Amino acid sequence: MIGRRMPSCCRGGRGYARRRRQEAFDSGATMVEFALILPILLLLVVGIIQFGIAYNVQISLTGAAREGARVMAIQNDSVAAQTATINAASLDPAPAVVVDPAPCERGEEVTVTATRAVEISVPFFFGNPTVNIEGVGVMRCGG
Repeated sequence: MIGRRMPSCCRGGRGYARRRRQEAFDSGATMVEFALILPILLLLVVGIIQFGIAYNVQISLTGAAREGARVMAIQNDSVAAQTATINAASLDPAPAVVVDPAPCERGEEVTVTATRAVEISVPFFFGNPTVNIEGVGVMRCGG
């Protein structure tokens, strides 16, 4: 390789040492930026997980309330409707269930509401508030 000069990055010298110091400084700046952004990213990820948990409970309650409304519409028994709602929810603790109207006349609509408190636990943020989540099922009585 006679006649070809090596690139300046490989020859060494003052320029090479200056570039190495600049790379070390850039690496330190990157670490500081990462340390500043990491808590925000972790908070965002934990918030997304908590939202998913709460949404899952809401979907379970809505399906359970729909099942309770179906039992009430067919059997016209509010106790059986409450039991069906609690069994369909399969949540611990069991949700509170309200059946309205309790004696269901043929042709009118019955509404079953299942409510449960869910604790939103995001570390170091808001002090873990409790949110009431509700699922509603409505069906026409009498089959």
